[in-house]
Order: sequence, then C-alpha cells, then structure tokens
Amino acid sequence: MNIEKGADKIVKTLRVLVTDQPGYLGRLTSAIGNERGNIGDIRLISAGLTHNLREISIYVDNESHLKRIVSAVSGVEGVSLEEVVDLVEKAHLGGKIAMKSRVPITSLGDIRKIYTPGVASICRKIQQRPELATMYTGIRNSVAIVTNGTAILGLGDIGPVAGMPVMEGKAVLFDHLVGISGVPILIKSKNIEHIIQTIWHIAPTFGAIKLEDIAAPDCFEIESRLAEMLDIPVMHDDQHGTAVVVLAALLNATRFTGVTLSDVTVGIIGLGAAGIGITKLLLAHGVKQVIGTDLNESAKEMLNSLGGTATDLSGVMNDAEIVIATTGCPGLIKPEMVRKGQIILALSNPDPEIRPEVAMAAGAAFAADGKSVNNALAFPGIFRGALDAGATAINKQMLLAAARAIAEHAGHGELVPGILDANVHAAVSDAVFKAAWDSGVAQP
Repeated sequence: MNIEKGADKIVKTLRVLVTDQPGYLGRLTSAIGNERGNIGDIRLISAGLTHNLREISIYVDNESHLKRIVSAVSGVEGVSLEEVVDLVEKAHLGGKIAMKSRVPITSLGDIRKIYTPGVASICRKIQQRPELATMYTGIRNSVAIVTNGTAILGLGDIGPVAGMPVMEGKAVLFDHLVGISGVPILIKSKNIEHIIQTIWHIAPTFGAIKLEDIAAPDCFEIESRLAEMLDIPVMHDDQHGTAVVVLAALLNATRFTGVTLSDVTVGIIGLGAAGIGITKLLLAHGVKQVIGTDLNESAKEMLNSLGGTATDLSGVMNDAEIVIATTGCPGLIKPEMVRKGQIILALSNPDPEIRPEVAMAAGAAFAADGKSVNNALAFPGIFRGALDAGATAINKQMLLAAARAIAEHAGHGELVPGILDANVHAAVSDAVFKAAWDSGVAQP
C-alpha cells in the first residue's frame, strides 16, 4: 500500500530546551515513548552554553493523548517545554496561495508595456479576434475551483469559507504538479440556479471549471447544465476525479489477484457524488454488475437508473468481490463483515470506513483508504490535458484514458503510484490530450 507514516495520527511539534549533557535527551525521548508517542524528526534549532533548543515532531492519536505526553515531558528533569506547535496550522497561516506576476517590473518602461498605454493594443487585437485571448492572457491556463461548501471532505456541510483551505490546497497541487493557475471561488448559496448563473457569468475568466465539494444530488444537475451551457471543460472532481483513481486502483488490484474486473461484482457503499461517479465510470469501463446502498432512497433509485442494483450494507459485503465505500462514516465496515479475498477501498477522508490494516488482517486481499487512493492523482493531469487540447468538455474517453495512465505507472505491488511522481501527471496529461483529440472535443 502507498500509506504514509502516521497517516491516521495528528502531527505536533514540541519545542523544548534540553540540558546539554549526556542522558537528558534520552530521558526526554523515553518519556514520550512511555506514553506511546511516535517520534518523527528531531531538529537542533540552536545550541547554548548550558541548553540546546530542539524541535521534536511527534504523532499522537488525539488531543487527550497529546496532553498525556505534554504532562510527561514537563516532568522530565533538565527539560523545559517551551511550545507545542501545530505544523498543519503553521502551514496554513496567511493562506497557502497568492497571485504572482509572471513578468518583471524594473522600470517605468516595463509598466508602459504591461499596462497603459501598451496594453490597449492587445485589448484591440482580442476585441477583433477573441480567440487571441488564449495567446495573450492567462485564461487558457486558469481553472476556477468552485464550491458552496456543502460536502467538504468527510466533514459535510460546513460552508464555503470553512472549505477554503481545501480549495487552496487544490490550487497548490494544480500549480506544483502541472503548472495550472487554480483560483478558488466560494459561492454562498445552496440554490442551484444561483450557483449555475454565478459560474456562467464568471466563466469567461477561466479555461475550465472544477466543481468541488458540492453535495449530491445538486452536484449532478449543476455539472450537467453547465456542461451544456459552456464551451469549456466542466468537471465535478468528487465524482470523476475520484472515479478515475478508483478505476486505476482496481485495474491493478484485479491484475494482482488474477480476476477480470468486468466479470466481478462491485459493491458501492454510499451513493453520493463519489459513489455515483465511480458507478458511472465502472459501467463505462465494462463492469457488468454494480450493486450499492445508501441511506437515501433517491440515491438508490439513481443507481438503478444507471444500470446498477440497489441493496443494503450486508448485501454489499456478502455479494461483492470488490467493496468501495464513500460514506463519510468512520468505522462503518466492521472486521467481521470482511470476506476473505475481498478488495476493499474505504475512501472517506479524513477517517475511512475501515482502516486498511484492519481490513487486511480480517482477510481482505487488498485494502486502501482515501489517503492513498486520492483524486489528486487524477485532476491535475486531466485538466492539464484538457486545457492543452483546447477541449470543450471532459468526456468518458478522457477519464478512462486517465485511469489507464495512472494504473500503468504504479510500482510493483502498488495499487496506485505516489501523488508527487511528476511522471504520472505528465502521463495522465498526455493520455487525456490524445483522448480529447480522438473523441472530437479538442480544438487548436
């Protein structure tokens, strides 16, 4: 599995003054270990005549666990706890993104070229030939990351502003992985018409629209109608980005276990945006039997309308060789529900329906969570390829091509490759670019 150390734990940093004599640092680390704290990096910040200032990263289960460790550290002779630093909070201070100029300004002449009076000639060119905007502006390399905050991660309806850190994170990944300018757009509305009209009116600013963390069933109508109204790609990432990475993982998992994906029964637990998106792509790939369950009866009806079969939780666990969970309900899948040889992808973040190691211990052939089977493997390359092709839409052919590219770049024994592998995103981009041209949605 591609699961990072301490993935299910909270990371904190202890800033401590430690007596600069033999034994004191050892007593400190022993105190942390005695309270089941997992130690990461130990960094020397500064060295004094009698004490050294160090930062020690620790992985803890929860705030109560942290308090026990802090209490133990505070009782160690010759050690003074100066501060407990939350590295996640520190990384978010001031926000994670900023708009930067791509051109240097060192003189008044530079300003005259990029602003008045020089910019007027460029405006006139675009007025006369609107297609030149792709050459003379950043529109074609910009993607709107739009949310109304109704389905943020596994946290639910927490509002657009509370969801902004997620949108900023997506923008960071766009920039770092494929060089796209992602711009968060927060919409304070749950009215479908308001959302659609808002996006339609701002669409000329962007080369594509990425819908993010908008709850089902509204997300389906919003995406569908915008795709018809706009001549640029529109993709709801929770549906299609997730689906692409899940398909990639299953292509490898079934290859490892020697079964044919199209012949097995796939069970979906949770038929929201991700669950329905996964269902659509699996059926497009050729999977013949998809069963699923949800607390919402209308979601079950949607599954039936797509060609799947609605059942209940026990039905999925008893009848499916592959189980995919996207419920946002930690611990929903109990170890005793797991059948020997099943493939289980428990994808809710930040906490999965069952932890991969628990599922494996219960008999699963393969198991992974949303930290490894993550849509960040898909959306950067999908949008890069679509923008480069001048695509008017993102279709199933492009999504299937992306899934195959991801699967092909996984290492030996891995379901999916690492998110930071630049070769993966380049391969996805190339595959999507080719599929856009082959399927007739690309334009120069």
